[in-house]
Amino acid sequence: MSDAIQVAAGFVRRGETFLLCQRPPHMNGAGQWEFPGGKLEPGETAAQALERELMEELRIRVQVFEQLAETEYAYPKFTIRLMLLSAEIERGEPELVEHTALRWVTPAQAQGMELCPADRILLRQIMEE
Repeated sequence: MSDAIQVAAGFVRRGETFLLCQRPPHMNGAGQWEFPGGKLEPGETAAQALERELMEELRIRVQVFEQLAETEYAYPKFTIRLMLLSAEIERGEPELVEHTALRWVTPAQAQGMELCPADRILLRQIMEE
């Protein structure tokens, strides 16, 4: 097992679109777009982490389904293991608590956006399916 930071990200669908969020100025990758989510806490599953993170960051309750993709990516100062899980909103409408912006996009629209490098790999993986 690597010492990569374990991160759960959500492929939150709405019809033919899915949710991407823009990282705020004070974070690594500021201005880049990402699948919403965050780090796993000790003892948490990826699904539990995603549910918690989306409630904290977007004020939405989601139902998490299966894992769609996974990648390990080495940024200059740290490595993450990013797991992309399929999810749908059960309650609430996404709010900008932590992010600068959010957008519902199609896979084609997402390809033209400046995604975080690890998120771009995940997008490519799910588009190849």
